[in-house]
Amino acid sequence: MLYISGARLVADKQVRIASTKIYGIGLKKAIQVRYRLGISGNIKIKELTKYQIDQIEQMIGQDHVVHWELKRGERADIERLISISCYRGIRHQDGSPLRGQRTHTNARTCRKQIRK
Repeated sequence: MLYISGARLVADKQVRIASTKIYGIGLKKAIQVRYRLGISGNIKIKELTKYQIDQIEQMIGQDHVVHWELKRGERADIERLISISCYRGIRHQDGSPLRGQRTHTNARTCRKQIRK
């Protein structure tokens, strides 16, 4: 097992597929990283050298916002919405759906209320 940016990557998968397990890296970014480093398309994680692994870690750390930085940014955005008391902030605070979904009969898990 290999850990990059707090994500455990499966050794038997291709680099582009396995690197999507990193929070904030999708398929498109994974392919870009692989292409920029010159890594073959069919190579698997277990076949990478230590140097290639270090290069991947370095490139993801420099060029992309991932894992805790991304989560911290999302949390700061939500707290900003709550502090200015906009509609979305109030809905976040109440635990209600934000984007206009029906709440009369649905959204039980979102509202966290006990069924009667």
